[in-house]
Amino acid sequence: MHNRDQHRDQRDMATEGMKDQLKGIAKEAEGRIRDAAGGLTGDTSQQLKGKGQKLKGKIQQKIGKAKQDADPNPGYDDA
Repeated sequence: MHNRDQHRDQRDMATEGMKDQLKGIAKEAEGRIRDAAGGLTGDTSQQLKGKGQKLKGKIQQKIGKAKQDADPNPGYDDA
């Protein structure tokens, strides 16, 4: 039974990793838009916030990828 719970936890980790990657992609895109808008309007504060948001998005994507990579059996379903 413990082995099944371990596989379930790994699947949860992989799913969580995918969600983190998607959220990171969205956050990075939002940051790019904010950075570009700041550049067009000359608002350096918005540009810096956009750059920070892009960085946060990239980090979140890397964390998600690491979570997915922690799953030794991607797509494995023991249910």
